[in-house]
Amino acid sequence: MRGRLTGIYRALRRAHGPQRWWPGESPFEVVVGAVLTQNTAWKNVEKALVNLRIRGLLDPEGIQKTSRSRLQRLLRPAGYFRVKEVRLRSVVSWWHERGGERGLAKLPLGPLRRDLLAVHGVGPETADSILLYALGRPTFVVDAYTRRIFRRLGLVPEAWSYEEVRTFFEGNLPRNVALWNDFHAQIVRLGSTRCRPKPLCSACSLRRRCLVPRGAAP
Repeated sequence: MRGRLTGIYRALRRAHGPQRWWPGESPFEVVVGAVLTQNTAWKNVEKALVNLRIRGLLDPEGIQKTSRSRLQRLLRPAGYFRVKEVRLRSVVSWWHERGGERGLAKLPLGPLRRDLLAVHGVGPETADSILLYALGRPTFVVDAYTRRIFRRLGLVPEAWSYEEVRTFFEGNLPRNVALWNDFHAQIVRLGSTRCRPKPLCSACSLRRRCLVPRGAAP
């Protein structure tokens, strides 16, 4: 299975080139982006990040000192701005209380992940995005694109939980942060451009490996 997953990654990288994810000027900005990208497109998150950046608020102190109403206005482009304002404050408080990037670097991955999952509004996908992309920890991010693509490849049953899918990838890939970072980015690229709910199979770099062109998967 390791060879099969590695082959899929190589095919995606040949097709797309290195993705150099996650977009962000600092680990903290990646954390903010991971919270804001819940249930919205990245282009909308970018608008909210710009709102914060041009006002000098893209740091823990700036966000914590900003009033609820003002912060909600600045986050509006990202959608669900009232919910995200509360969630963002919770994550920023967690980041600040744990000593930021330097303090979090001292914590083992297992306890760190459990601690992050206990923060209001942080689910497994958001937690793993923060751990992998902001903190450089080896944890594989699973999202809707991952499930869709690898279900169609016949590798991930639809009934599997988030943790089962994550364990599948982590157990069958070399433990390499750079690899896991780019692999997930490649998955997002394919899922957003080719392997859509209505797939564009003729232009897909994985079409020869996939069940969909043969009518064997949705």
